Amino acid sequence: MSHSQQEDAAAPIYDLVIKNGTVIDTAAKEAYSADVAVAGGQVAAVEKDIPAASAHAWADAAGCYVTPGLIDMHVHVFPGFNLSLVADAHSFRYGITTMVDTGSAGSENIDAFRRDVMDVSETRTLAFLNVVNSGMVNLDWEQDLQRMDAASCAAAAEANRDVIVGVKLAHYWTWQPWDDEHPPWGNVERALQAGERAGLPVMADIWPRPPERSYEELLQRLRGGDIHTHVYAIQFPTVLDDGSVNPALWSARERGVRFDVGHGAASFWFGKAQPALDKGFWPDTISTDLHVGSVNNLACNLLYTMGKFLNMGMPFLDVIQRVTKNPAEIIGRPDLGRIAVGGTADIAVLQRRQQPCGYVDCGGAKIEGSESLDCLLTVRNGRVVHDPQGLTAPHWQHAPASYWEVKVPGPPR
Repeated sequence: MSHSQQEDAAAPIYDLVIKNGTVIDTAAKEAYSADVAVAGGQVAAVEKDIPAASAHAWADAAGCYVTPGLIDMHVHVFPGFNLSLVADAHSFRYGITTMVDTGSAGSENIDAFRRDVMDVSETRTLAFLNVVNSGMVNLDWEQDLQRMDAASCAAAAEANRDVIVGVKLAHYWTWQPWDDEHPPWGNVERALQAGERAGLPVMADIWPRPPERSYEELLQRLRGGDIHTHVYAIQFPTVLDDGSVNPALWSARERGVRFDVGHGAASFWFGKAQPALDKGFWPDTISTDLHVGSVNNLACNLLYTMGKFLNMGMPFLDVIQRVTKNPAEIIGRPDLGRIAVGGTADIAVLQRRQQPCGYVDCGGAKIEGSESLDCLLTVRNGRVVHDPQGLTAPHWQHAPASYWEVKVPGPPR
């Protein structure tokens, strides 16, 4: 793939044209050959044979897929939580333009999250607000029902409606004896109350402890639009001893409950996922649960996690739906997850590589596959933010005069 500088007497009308790629239309779940033009931060045209000279820069995406910017719907990027990562360091290189933090912050520290991350990150950063007012800052506090006030959670969500997409519950009373201060469904009830007050979905991360807190009752308590994350974790009876999918999952799906991968460091087993996929129980969203413990050897990144599902037999277009259109709808942002004229120009150029590869799960087991994914170009809000091969860059011998200007360093950002 190469790029050459284009010059023409007529002034370019586009900022960027991505040519010769296969465009993924997530609304129709179709793939077709077309060029994509970008101007003023928006998608300006999607059609065949847009002249390269009509843009200030162009990229040849031959042999690649041009997709909406990817959405990782389960990450941790709030620095108040000690396992969090830096959003911009783990997004654009993998085609991600939107990250959704899941419960790292609560009503007491959402202002700090906005100030320190959301307002300064180039990655679009949204969040599920933890029903625990302090979020995930302290595991002991996550056990304290006094810190789970539905009214304050809902009020904080309403005050930050532009960035809060739901309510999160997690990590509550996984092994300790029940007592009056820690009833089995305490955090679930408060999170659902907050979700009802705010008109937002709830994402549930909860360890089943039958008979007092059974998996089946958890699914029954979730409402249509709520999300069960970590669906292929070892602790969930997704697949029964006879190899069938737990009927409670089918029933919940019929009521509109959504199912998220949330891979993480301890929440994805091939032994759970492959039998479920074979029986037709696919996740609604593929996400990493990226944090310090999962980034190096398990979830690694969104493309690696997507690769696991490709190599377990999920078709490519279905995988793309689960990191674009589906999460956009679940978080109430249908403006994302699509390439449409007039829409925000968040775009990824992905390459499917056919080569022997392996993938590891959280139990230390693996599958061997034949396909992996790379990101060659990411565009966020119309601006190229990841282009390691220089698809949009001129050769240095043909660079403009500004290339040779010595620029005096300014003050630190």
